[in-house]
Amino acid sequence: MAVSEPSVGGNNAITPTVYLDGEFMPPTKATISPLDRGFIFGDGIYEVVPVFNGRPFRLVHHLRRLRHSLAAVGIDSPIGDTDWHRILQRLVDDNGAGDQYLYLQITRGIAPRDHVFPVDTKPTVFAYAQPTVYAEPTATVEGVSTITTEDIRWQRCDIKSTSLLAAVMLRQQAAEKGSVETLLVRNGLITEGAASNVFMVVASNLITPPTGAYILAGITRELILELAKRHNIPATERDIEEKELAAASEIWIASSTQEIKPVTTVDGSPVGAGTPGPVFTRLLALYQEYKRAFCEGRVD
Repeated sequence: MAVSEPSVGGNNAITPTVYLDGEFMPPTKATISPLDRGFIFGDGIYEVVPVFNGRPFRLVHHLRRLRHSLAAVGIDSPIGDTDWHRILQRLVDDNGAGDQYLYLQITRGIAPRDHVFPVDTKPTVFAYAQPTVYAEPTATVEGVSTITTEDIRWQRCDIKSTSLLAAVMLRQQAAEKGSVETLLVRNGLITEGAASNVFMVVASNLITPPTGAYILAGITRELILELAKRHNIPATERDIEEKELAAASEIWIASSTQEIKPVTTVDGSPVGAGTPGPVFTRLLALYQEYKRAFCEGRVD
């Protein structure tokens, strides 16, 4: 099957090249077999890497997580980190530098349809870069709305699998109610959003659920905790009971593509004062300063 032109948020810009199995080519020339296990089973792993000022952001961390996911599903990593750096920078450069995001996907490859892993199958490797379309700044100034619902996903959410149907359905529930995200509840505990990590603030203490089988180790989540520690902002990784949301003075969601957004309503009820709180404001400023330092080459 041919790969269509990637687009984001209605942007009609065309990616000059994509990478597929060792070659750079126009997207319209890239073809993937319908017998690929990524298409048949969703048997693959992916990563999304933000790019600021033409530089992939915290790429070492993303590649570490990629290796974790590949090892967890038994796919041998077909490309080393040095080659990934070269490939991804080439895609960024071909796409005109600036702010972008990189999508990379590795599937188990082409094989007759059988649930059992095939032997000696060559993984399919696909990647592209796409200009970033930023959300309206009002989301940061005014906050966003979320809903809560049962976490119906599988039990290995720490694996960044291409099998995202449950997350798609959960995110759609939020969209149909005019919200931007669904906060997921499993056995009375908040796990994460359908496509984000979750933070809350209680008595000026920043809290986020610990990573584990039900929670993806978000790269932005990791950076938030690093910045909090570095600047003496109290932060704790512990379970969050669903009922605690009502007592939170602040709630945030965070991901590589959304960055950090304040949540001002959950299921129609206001969070705290119903506006972005002081801890969010401080952490956002620290995050933005870190980005500036990164773009200027002062941090990696």
